[in-house]
Amino acid sequence: MTFADVAVALPSSRFVSLGEADAEKSRDSTLGVVRYATECVAPRLSQGTVESSVHMADSAEREFAEVWSSGVVAERGKRDGIVWAHDGEYLFCAGLIPSGSRYAEGTRSAYFNALDLMETLGFTKCLRMWNFVSRINEDNADGLEVYRDFCRGRAEAFERFRFRGSELPAATGIGALGGGIAFYFLASRSAVLTAVENSKQVPPYHYPARYGPRPPKFSRATCVSRPGTGGAAEQIYVSGTASIRGHETLFAGDIERQCALALENIAHVIGPENLSAYGVRESRALTDLRNIKVYVRNAEDIPVVQRMCSRAFSGDADVAFLNVDVCRSDLLVEIEGIVC
Repeated sequence: MTFADVAVALPSSRFVSLGEADAEKSRDSTLGVVRYATECVAPRLSQGTVESSVHMADSAEREFAEVWSSGVVAERGKRDGIVWAHDGEYLFCAGLIPSGSRYAEGTRSAYFNALDLMETLGFTKCLRMWNFVSRINEDNADGLEVYRDFCRGRAEAFERFRFRGSELPAATGIGALGGGIAFYFLASRSAVLTAVENSKQVPPYHYPARYGPRPPKFSRATCVSRPGTGGAAEQIYVSGTASIRGHETLFAGDIERQCALALENIAHVIGPENLSAYGVRESRALTDLRNIKVYVRNAEDIPVVQRMCSRAFSGDADVAFLNVDVCRSDLLVEIEGIVC
């Protein structure tokens, strides 16, 4: 069977054990595998499939993998440190910014390589980005928080490729347990993308200077439609979402209230009042989310967050809980997911 023999499916992901992920690497439809593991390993082609290992687990018992699939994958390769695969319509690519005393230059270079690859291959519609940042709340060699250092490099790369606020993809920037900054992107050749903000929050790219020399560059969600569907959102990629109103953290030190506000923010972003402002016809609810990742700063808070999430999300959803730092030192939990 060749790519021309099948209709291209929207990208999808599921959580599996590491052993199951190894078996998936030989499938024609596998775009990539992300291992949430006890070490960071630079992206590579493994059995012909893009594989990246991010250091997000502190023991083997907590390891799992995320397998990304679509149609029959037509082509795979590696260029300038970026490993990639595509099915003719959707591109999955991954890279690694090595550990260092500063990150802006490395981020700018790695992002430039990834964005240049996307442009060269013709996948210019970026719908989702993930970034796993070790030492995220620590200072770099110049006394600037690592996350803010990363944001500076990302903003500079985006400006080279003329990303505007209305074109910014959904994204997550979250702590990792080591290994520099691992990242992976999803992009499309022809999908119709709508970048969505939260009407109760300041867009992150308009944050004031108190949050760093360059603001975070991402949208709160990306709605994805295939051409010819009349703009109906077939998928919604929800960015990492936390206890923020306007641009300020609320409920510092209170895990239950922070988790409740994060859930409320997601419900609002994908709800009717917010989506209708962007011309998206069908609203969604928390129970429509799938493939949910919940990042919790303090291990002792995980049981509370698990109980709250079990009440909020569908029993059919895959939900992974990861014990890592969050992008602001006063944030205790961050939640992301996909409506599909």
